[in-house]
Amino acid sequence: MDLIEELRWRGMIQDIMPGTQEQLQKEITAAYIGFDPTADSLHIGSLVPILLLVHLQRAGHKPIALIGGATGMVGDPSGKSAERNLLSEDILKVNLAGIRKQLERYLHFDHSLPNGAEIVNNYDWFKDYSFLHFIRDVGKYITVNYMMAKDSVKKRLDSEVGMSFTEFCYQLVQGFDFFWLYKNKGVKLQMGGSDQWGNIVTGTELIRRKDGGEAFAFTCPLITRADGGKFGKTEQGNVWLDTGRTSCYQFYQFWLNASDEDAQKWIKIFTFLSQEEINLLISEHAAKPHERRLQKALATEITRFVHGEEEYQKAIETTEKLFANQTAPASSLSIEDLQSLEGVVQHGYAREKIEGGTDVLSFLTETGIFPSKGEARKMIQNGGVSINRNKVADAAMKLDPQLLLHEQYLLVQKGKKQYYLVKAV
Repeated sequence: MDLIEELRWRGMIQDIMPGTQEQLQKEITAAYIGFDPTADSLHIGSLVPILLLVHLQRAGHKPIALIGGATGMVGDPSGKSAERNLLSEDILKVNLAGIRKQLERYLHFDHSLPNGAEIVNNYDWFKDYSFLHFIRDVGKYITVNYMMAKDSVKKRLDSEVGMSFTEFCYQLVQGFDFFWLYKNKGVKLQMGGSDQWGNIVTGTELIRRKDGGEAFAFTCPLITRADGGKFGKTEQGNVWLDTGRTSCYQFYQFWLNASDEDAQKWIKIFTFLSQEEINLLISEHAAKPHERRLQKALATEITRFVHGEEEYQKAIETTEKLFANQTAPASSLSIEDLQSLEGVVQHGYAREKIEGGTDVLSFLTETGIFPSKGEARKMIQNGGVSINRNKVADAAMKLDPQLLLHEQYLLVQKGKKQYYLVKAV
């Protein structure tokens, strides 16, 4: 497989350094991508770099995932309007362990293979590297003029916030990562998001100036949504790869709810379906858009890849229970059905408040389903709140213990897609 051609038709190449495609055609090439350890889980914004490494390995090349233990202590100014909080060593250790565990699900880490994946942590080579050695061995090869010309630097220097010396040095730190991997791991290629192009090119320049070597790079476009919203963000926040943060059901629903325009773009990026299979799906979807074949295929493929078949089946079961027969009364859901709604947000609520006839606005805010009574009232007035599949028509409605399903539960629907299960405790 020609990796670059494969990624091009999928819309996963933005900038590419001359000679990169020829290098990949010539020999097994070690390539790396950096991952930011600001949390103990990656989110779906990290899926594109993960998929780039998977495509790389499937094409016979060697993927290296660099987890930025050192750079996480510094903060990358690229695309940021303000300086990021710096992380302590203890927090970084927890985050690194969580990310390592996730990456091991997607890449083959068999060291007996010539293209077995590796994980490295740049803290390992920076922890004993003195500042004097760094400015002598690295700083003298890259001019301030060169660093100031980078878009990420210019934007911050022109802003009211400005840029700290710490952040200004970031591109040198990342450039040295590439140099270290080039010298110690034979890495000749760095990949990343398009906002990283300036930092990546600094690495290739350092390799050329300091060692006379040749290195390569390409970036992928940053993923956007057709409606202008931020990719990977929902009302609840980031869509995480950790089921403890984002359940498999919620993950599946995120992709299932993609617009037609987004689904057509995302199915090329986030699945391994062939060009023929995707073109057929696009044609079928155009003929019967109400069947949402693109969205279903996208959600199925990416959920299976990220969470596996067993979790995917649980997500499907929950989806069917909630959406397959919405005309049936909620009382038709057995207690087993309700208790097995994997991934639906669950809350406890005081039984005495329900028995005391608390008002629906208090109930909706005290359970955290809405952040304020004003928002809950507005949604009710727009017909967007149901309890046990019955629309709440009056914001003055009082709860009644007779509403409880199996004397325990209330099934709350917010908008078209969001469900909450509240248990009387």
